[in-house]
Amino acid sequence: MIGLSRMGVFVAAVAFCVGATARVASAQLTLRVMPEPPGTPPGATVFVAGDFNGWKPGDTTWALKPAGDGALAITLPASIRGNIAFKFTLGAWTTVETTAAGGDVPNRTFTIPPTGATTLTAAIGAWRTATVGPVVAKVSTARPSVRILSDSFSIAALGRTRRVWVYLPPGYEAGTKRYPVMYLQDGQNVFDAATSFAGEWGVDETIDSLSARGVAGAIVVAVANGGTHRMDEYNPWKNAAARFGGGEGEAYVNFLARDLKPYIDAHYRTRTDARSTTIAGSSMGGLIALYASLTRPGVFGNAGVFSCACWIARDEIMALVKQTKPSTPHARFYFVVGSLEGNNSEPEKDQRAVVRAMNGVGFRTSTDVVARVAADGKHEEWFWRREFPKAYLWLTGNLMR
Repeated sequence: MIGLSRMGVFVAAVAFCVGATARVASAQLTLRVMPEPPGTPPGATVFVAGDFNGWKPGDTTWALKPAGDGALAITLPASIRGNIAFKFTLGAWTTVETTAAGGDVPNRTFTIPPTGATTLTAAIGAWRTATVGPVVAKVSTARPSVRILSDSFSIAALGRTRRVWVYLPPGYEAGTKRYPVMYLQDGQNVFDAATSFAGEWGVDETIDSLSARGVAGAIVVAVANGGTHRMDEYNPWKNAAARFGGGEGEAYVNFLARDLKPYIDAHYRTRTDARSTTIAGSSMGGLIALYASLTRPGVFGNAGVFSCACWIARDEIMALVKQTKPSTPHARFYFVVGSLEGNNSEPEKDQRAVVRAMNGVGFRTSTDVVARVAADGKHEEWFWRREFPKAYLWLTGNLMR
């Protein structure tokens, strides 16, 4: 995923101080928050979440500890080297760090040297829910055509509920035509800056704007992620490293295919065939979208895969691709990744490997698969927002008649 933040009042804006230390090489990178930010609730724990730990905002393994000099610190495992992206939280994305004025900040990034030990000192501006000073409610940016379908749609197999939003394209209310449907993951970030934890994609504005230029619309269903369950639900395979979770993706996709889609088809004027149904997401959401389209081609005929977090289950997803037979008519896949996504461009390498494997088993990569690499692309919401219109037009354009 991920890019996150918001609200509160603190000391300075984001700042880094980097210094090499003479510690043993196994110490690797030490992250310090100095001093502990004013406004931090008494007894609160500060965590680090990044691409090296699955962006888990409240995993106790990644809690900072008092360093004895008024600072909080954590030393990352020596296995973590190269480019990293991260943020500090108080245990949830609803309490992520922000600027001193309460605004979003981009992911922090750093390149860890291949050997030796380094210390990185960070100043935090505020926490999103800090109560020091006036708290300004975030203004919703969702269009009137976006509505909450349910605040508690049941995922029975997992014993959980989930908020679901639905966007209806211009002309839907007054017409009788049926529409293709897109199912998007991380629904908090799809339509509304007020609910986003990393910036919104502006999907409603995008489709409204395209419709004004004569492009037919689509219904969009956005499913909120499960917070602390996100890594579990968006990965069908249990990761060997317990901190990365996984193992609930099959149940989650079953929920989408067997519960949510039939409900949407029964209550809205949809085109129910697979060729008119797209699933999409970014990062871990891209992984589960790819999995859903490969395992259920009769349900999800198209997939938008933005910056797939394939690293979390590289062997498994590659094996699945290599044993998958293309559906008839051929499914459509839209892949996009940025060259600046960190981890020594592993996301870019993974995308190329997946597309090569798809070509090897008969997917028509010349006509049915688009794979883009953006030189300036980062693993952040602004990038996926920018890339969404191209993916939307290609995935649904030939369906909207």
